[in-house]
Amino acid sequence: MSQILVVEDEATIARALEDDFRSQGHDVELAADGRAGFEKARTNAFDLVVLDVMLPGKDGFDVCRDLRRAGIRTPILMLTAKTHEAEKVLGLELGADDYVTKPYSRRELQARVKALLRRSADGAPETCHFGDVEVDFARGEIRRGGRIVEVTPLEFRVLAAFVRHPGRVLTRQQLLDEAWGRDLFVTDRVVDNQVTNLRKKIEPDPSHPRYVVTVAGQGYRLDGSR
Repeated sequence: MSQILVVEDEATIARALEDDFRSQGHDVELAADGRAGFEKARTNAFDLVVLDVMLPGKDGFDVCRDLRRAGIRTPILMLTAKTHEAEKVLGLELGADDYVTKPYSRRELQARVKALLRRSADGAPETCHFGDVEVDFARGEIRRGGRIVEVTPLEFRVLAAFVRHPGRVLTRQQLLDEAWGRDLFVTDRVVDNQVTNLRKKIEPDPSHPRYVVTVAGQGYRLDGSR
């Protein structure tokens, strides 16, 4: 049984989500505003947070950002009535794992929840090493020579996609699907920029990458992890 926190201020929507998730066999807890949701997510071990964007007291973007800053790695699915791509990208850059735009279908929401729970269960190993670099997924940290290297939530998701498929070529579209989510328009250049940023943090010589290597005409591959 998965533990899901629903942070939603509209009581009818919150109850509908609670009933739906419970019918799928999940345990559900509710929070009616951003501050309460943040405190519950920070102090309890949930498997998933379903987070509305428009919340009283503290909006969903702020809740998501502050949870990631606090080191909370629980998957976050954002619910939003906003339809602009830039706002969806903002949520992902702040640390959300996926989003659903209102009004959403029950089947789509269930599918996305299942995918996030499965991804979390199957996820990356707790630690992964590249030479003198240690990637600690449990703590959400990258360390080089024992020193913490700052990374963004999006960089972490890109890295996690590589670690889930070591030695396998990942196309830019596959990286987009895993790190940004499906149905979001992001250019290939954005993917390349994130890979470049990652290389600066994990490669001995970013201009001649040893670990995240380019496969001409195909995409990228992670080599040398253990």
